[in-house]
Amino acid sequence: MKQLLYLEIPTPDTASVRDWLQNDFAPFQNESTCTKSRTPDGIRLRVASTSQKATIPDKLQELSIFVWSVQRTTYLKVFRWGDSKFPSEAQIVKRLSIEIRNRFPNQYPEPPEIDLSKQTIFEALAPHYPSTVKYFQKMPNGEYDLKRAYWWEQRWRQGVRNPTQPQQVIFSHQNGQQNSTSTQYDIIYIGGALGVIHAAVMAQLGYKVLLIERLPFGRMNREWNISRDEIQSLINLGLVTSNEIESIIAREYKDGFNKFFDANNIKKLKAPVLHTPTVLNISLKSDKWLQMCGEKLKAAGGEIWDETEFIRADIDNNQVSVTVKNLTNNVEKQVGARLLVDAMGTASPIAWQLNGSRAFDSVCPTVGAVVSGFTKGVWDSHYGDVLYSHGDISRGRQLIWELFPGENDELTIYLFHYHQVNALNPGSLLEMYEDFFTILPEYRRCDVDSLEWKKATFGYIPGHFSTNANSRTVAFDRLVAIGDAASLQSPLVFTGFGSLVRNLERLTKLLDCALKHDLLSAQHLNRIRAFQSNIAVTWMFSKGMMVPTGKFLPPERINSMLNNFFGLLADSSAEVAENFIKDRFDWLTFNLLALKAARKNPALLPWIWELAGAKDLFRWLGNYINFTRHAIVCALLGNWYPNFLAKNQKRLESNPGLWLRLLAIEYAIKTGKPPSKQQIVPHAATTTTVQNPKVI
Repeated sequence: MKQLLYLEIPTPDTASVRDWLQNDFAPFQNESTCTKSRTPDGIRLRVASTSQKATIPDKLQELSIFVWSVQRTTYLKVFRWGDSKFPSEAQIVKRLSIEIRNRFPNQYPEPPEIDLSKQTIFEALAPHYPSTVKYFQKMPNGEYDLKRAYWWEQRWRQGVRNPTQPQQVIFSHQNGQQNSTSTQYDIIYIGGALGVIHAAVMAQLGYKVLLIERLPFGRMNREWNISRDEIQSLINLGLVTSNEIESIIAREYKDGFNKFFDANNIKKLKAPVLHTPTVLNISLKSDKWLQMCGEKLKAAGGEIWDETEFIRADIDNNQVSVTVKNLTNNVEKQVGARLLVDAMGTASPIAWQLNGSRAFDSVCPTVGAVVSGFTKGVWDSHYGDVLYSHGDISRGRQLIWELFPGENDELTIYLFHYHQVNALNPGSLLEMYEDFFTILPEYRRCDVDSLEWKKATFGYIPGHFSTNANSRTVAFDRLVAIGDAASLQSPLVFTGFGSLVRNLERLTKLLDCALKHDLLSAQHLNRIRAFQSNIAVTWMFSKGMMVPTGKFLPPERINSMLNNFFGLLADSSAEVAENFIKDRFDWLTFNLLALKAARKNPALLPWIWELAGAKDLFRWLGNYINFTRHAIVCALLGNWYPNFLAKNQKRLESNPGLWLRLLAIEYAIKTGKPPSKQQIVPHAATTTTVQNPKVI
């Protein structure tokens, strides 16, 4: 028996594909000796035999074509029985591929236009997303959260489809009339999830801070996981003590698994489970964590305006004047500050205005939920899934699961895929949710109706393919972006939260320097970014996990690439695997792994060429040259440069612009290195002396 064809048909209606095969597909032209017959899952093509002895399957000339359904899509395979070729089998397979693609093309459904003054969100979406509506109705804040998901998808689509003419929300008046609004604050943050963490640190440094949040403060549609060595930066900056960190930890699991579906991979591209016990192994009580940061912000003199929407910002030589609207009474007002920080994430109109068509190069549409009630034996709450797939490409996406144990018997489950930003196919949260609720039992044996649905988790996680530290605009005069609005994420497992926490000291110290010396022009603020040359060189990795819009790939292709690379990590030391996934790898490690991957699978380079094309490959070559140059600079400066700055700070700080630039170089050199053992927070809750962040 030999497999001749494996296709994914981008439709959940497997019955229609089977009916088309049985009734409409005409495999033969002149082969009058061949017959077509139905089977329960497809058709059988046979050469008519005049001999009564030709009854043994391996002596027959026969093709078996069948379909099946998984992940809300349809798959098809063609097998030949026996060793001899079926008459015109190549032509039959080619005809089948062409005709089935024409009959069942890629489709990218649009969410419906709705009017919530005439119907509820549930009534509006039930005909289009029945499972999504059914299970959101079971959540405590389901109606509000489903409205939020719909709003976020509509905002994202608007930005993707109007990149050259985005909504203008930043207005410069540098040479015109000055704003009449008084400067009431040093910093205004827009966005209260990631924004409140940074805002609390800056308030503790003595700055007068205002936080503006569109939602009721403390609510968010994500859960957060991190590791102990990364959360140490919060302690180093004096934001929290070790005891406080322990109070917000919901659970710390023993091990995290990384495994990709490989049933259709060739033997050398099958991979064992990669164990990463210290990657995202701490689940935080996100609501309690946000409330704690909010309390620390207020205790340091800061203010929070929630249920307040950002409208626009007017910038002149002296300040930024921000117009906001209170969503409870629709009253607009203005407030002034020295600096505006954009922490609005992918929904940020500021990010779209500053970067246009290059605002985001990739995105991970992500959906999920916090649930409880899993049957004992389905999952052990001491373990998590960091990255997991249970099938091949589905409707133009390689779906990937994450599962993290939470408080008590709760589990946080995510479903996402890596996606190119495309106007025809922006990426849909609502379609993903319909997938999530339907295929969850395929991923984990469960009765979806018996689960207790605690909370919806969703969002668009952005990515930017940076060629160098200045290829993305993160600042304007008196304005700087952080978190997802600055596309602060890595290609594998870290979203805006993890990346912000890892870079919190860097962003805080550089912003403190800029504010102290009034270095608030775009030229200076653009240095306050968390760029890493090693992360920049791995964007090709995330590119390899995306199916280009309108294109069909072999269904197993992305899983083959993932197993190729994660198999190498599984064969490497635990330290190498952890450092790579945590973006702490150096030039030598990257090159050794890349060479091993290419040697193990020589087809890898043609596959990448097919996915990326010449333009992106040449762009990536620029990344690699920059990565190499950065490695040389680190080797030359790493041992003496930080000590030089510490000893000469007073003299160098007499030139504030130069001092900010030198500090930025220092952080660029040391960011991405593994922490020393002394830096890792111990498991036991012990009181730590809070340092003054100003002297860090």
